[in-house]
Amino acid sequence: MKFHIKLFDVVPARFNVAVMMFFACWVNYMMRVNMSVNIIAMVPDETHTVSVKSECKAIVTNDSSLYNATIVTKRELRQPEGVVTFTWTTQEQAYVLSGYFWGYAITCLVSGTAAEFWGPRKLVFITMLISAVLTLISPQAAKLHYMVLVAVRFVIGLAAGFLFPSLHALVAHWAPPAEKGKFVSALLGGAIGTVVTWSLTGPLIENFGWDYAFYVPGVIGIVWCFLWWFLVYDSPIQHPRISEHEKHYIIDSIGDKVAHSSKDTKVVPPFKKIFTSFPFLAMVVLHYGSNWGLYFVMTAAPKFVSSALGFNLTSTGTLSSLPYLARMLFSLIFGAIGDRIVRQNVVSTTFMRKFFCLFSHVVPGLLLIALGYTGCAPILSVALITFSMGSNGAATLTNLVNHQDLAPNFAGTLYGIANGIGNTAGFVTPLVTAYFTKNGNGFAEWRPVFITGASLYIASAGYFILFGTGETQSWNYVAPTEEDERDKRPSNSSETTITIPPKT
Repeated sequence: MKFHIKLFDVVPARFNVAVMMFFACWVNYMMRVNMSVNIIAMVPDETHTVSVKSECKAIVTNDSSLYNATIVTKRELRQPEGVVTFTWTTQEQAYVLSGYFWGYAITCLVSGTAAEFWGPRKLVFITMLISAVLTLISPQAAKLHYMVLVAVRFVIGLAAGFLFPSLHALVAHWAPPAEKGKFVSALLGGAIGTVVTWSLTGPLIENFGWDYAFYVPGVIGIVWCFLWWFLVYDSPIQHPRISEHEKHYIIDSIGDKVAHSSKDTKVVPPFKKIFTSFPFLAMVVLHYGSNWGLYFVMTAAPKFVSSALGFNLTSTGTLSSLPYLARMLFSLIFGAIGDRIVRQNVVSTTFMRKFFCLFSHVVPGLLLIALGYTGCAPILSVALITFSMGSNGAATLTNLVNHQDLAPNFAGTLYGIANGIGNTAGFVTPLVTAYFTKNGNGFAEWRPVFITGASLYIASAGYFILFGTGETQSWNYVAPTEEDERDKRPSNSSETTITIPPKT
């Protein structure tokens, strides 16, 4: 028994929670982005025409293998004999690819409140298990009809929309203020999940067929679900294996900003006060500006790298993953810096949130403006895209954590609303890009795209600097019950005196 207790003292329970949150985002992205690669093998083209009028193509002399020319080539898609493929039209493929995101956008708005009502542990377990099982049956759905697959992807998106708001609700109960930056950085594990999925899918398809590019993520998701159920609990009070020292350290560090309870608590968020709060609206605006940049890199950057810069498709895929890796790396660095600032208590939380907007929003915006004027300098252009996205890793100290400052008791609800609104950028960004590039793909056409994104980055930061805050709002606090007070007392409570100050 002593060894058992010492073992869990060596590996803190909150460390297990943070690691499982990281892999939650990893697995979620495996099941999110796999379709964009799998569909290439599911609907193979006999020929592939590449027609690029790149301004930079004329200056290529030494390494032309990296660049596209106007050619018609035979696509060599290697899969085992007997693998079923489809002849879906471009429009039908678009339905398959977009089904997930329509479902995802719907549940984001309500998922945070659901997590606070039913507990993030249970909600994440159920929704991730649904996503994993549906991923496993996706090949059979595709073989029935493409609309069946669209329906499956829609439901996977509905389930996935619960994840991130639920994780933010979990952070509110588990992250001491001096460690919150590291916890929020763990929520960017999806960047690694994207890169791993892109690397894993190709060999799976070539050796076993596209079916296994669904089976493997599905099995990984199911295994992860049961590890999650064993290692993660909604709060330190509910965790059966946490040491008393760690439990009271977390509870004392967080203080009365979060209502800790040994049982499920159901508190209706004060929606009227939330939607009339200028600090909350400032956080939503800041989050939208960040999401615009994120979705730009996700949807438009590959097209820019391929069409304007002239890189071939293989190089495009590799180069398009660099911004994700940069954002993950920078988020860890900025998270550690933020935690150190909190421990030293040298500046206020509000000052820190506003100051780091310079890195999460203003610097990325300026780099996007510079991107429109690089001309035929492909390496410089790719570097600017990468560092623009990388600098946005400082969002772990701004829009990705500010809702925790404002109302940690309702952090899931606040993040869910902000993320639901922010995800509309995923629909708008491609439309803006298509509008400006409808007559060509040169720098003259792309420059307004970059300036639009930069304007939203910088304007949202300016709005937050004027109206945002890092102070906890009065509508956050929930009166504790007598049972909750007993739960928070140490085991030797008979020797502890609790003094309740009179109301002023």
